[in-house]
Amino acid sequence: MYIKNIKLVNFRNYEEEKIELEKGINLFFGNNAQGKTNILEAVFLCSIGKSFRAKKEKELIKLQKENALIEMDFEKSDRVGSIKIELDSKKTIFINGIKQNKLSDLLGNINIVMFSPDDMEILKSGPAKRRRFLNILISQLRPRYVYCLNLYLKALEQRNNYLRQIKLENKPRELLEIWDEKLAEYAENVYNYRNEFIEKIKSKINNIHSTITDNKEEIKIKYISDCESKEKYKEDLRKNWDADILKGYTTKGIHRDDFYVYLNGKQVNIYGSQGQNRTVILSLKLCELEIIYDEIGEYPILLLDDFMSELDKTRRENLLKNISNTQILITSTDEFTIDDKMCKTFLVKEGNVKNR
Repeated sequence: MYIKNIKLVNFRNYEEEKIELEKGINLFFGNNAQGKTNILEAVFLCSIGKSFRAKKEKELIKLQKENALIEMDFEKSDRVGSIKIELDSKKTIFINGIKQNKLSDLLGNINIVMFSPDDMEILKSGPAKRRRFLNILISQLRPRYVYCLNLYLKALEQRNNYLRQIKLENKPRELLEIWDEKLAEYAENVYNYRNEFIEKIKSKINNIHSTITDNKEEIKIKYISDCESKEKYKEDLRKNWDADILKGYTTKGIHRDDFYVYLNGKQVNIYGSQGQNRTVILSLKLCELEIIYDEIGEYPILLLDDFMSELDKTRRENLLKNISNTQILITSTDEFTIDDKMCKTFLVKEGNVKNR
């Protein structure tokens, strides 16, 4: 799988640019704030349908412009295709020239794995970051997951609204059973997807991490969820009625899922060094790469946003040792060579991309 070219019109700081990519490694280098990460953001948008850093899509449109366009031609082992996204007051997606009605129709066309300095927060930050990591991985391979998750979140919002109505308007408590039933049904579906992929990660991460650390560390993953059983979750919801009504929100559910990572029996985000946390993130991302390969029979596109600067020379080499037959897009402030790897280099300056 690889992207042949990228066309950007009024996207971020790009007025109009077309970039022809190499099947192997593509290095975009230049000073900060020149537009390097914007290229990776365009790829991410065409894969996932959302930006990894903008909350509102109007932020993606060049200043003083009313619309933007991203186009990509790609090739997979079984087909060629194109994706076009138009941004104005709304987002419109075209696949092979055909307008799509649902975001989920986009998922799975271009598979990606992304590394960025912000990924360090997956372990150090709260559980929302870890759930997001799972959501991105699962949604690329199980588009229906997004549908199930959205059903859950909508039911959660409705239950929370009703909790507040009970508290403020004395609505009957018994009607909570209706929301509990729906919430438990949707939660079970989401849990099953997440548990499936946690098990896939568990099956791979120890070998990958051992290779990176020269067999010095044993790594384990523990999935934490309130929703392993639909009936048990319904019981827990019922037991928490008083607390939920008092607080005005649902205190248990898959919206609070988490997973812990242990190195040699110790929770890495509490007891691990900065280097150990970086290496665990590296292992998680390489698991993601291998899981996608197992599912679709080819490697996803790898996006490295200034990630090499987070790794010492040994970890950089170990990263590249574990990657083959993969198109890679790298951003960096410095130009560098990669031993034994074909690399196309681009200088990025003020929204202009030039081959070196």
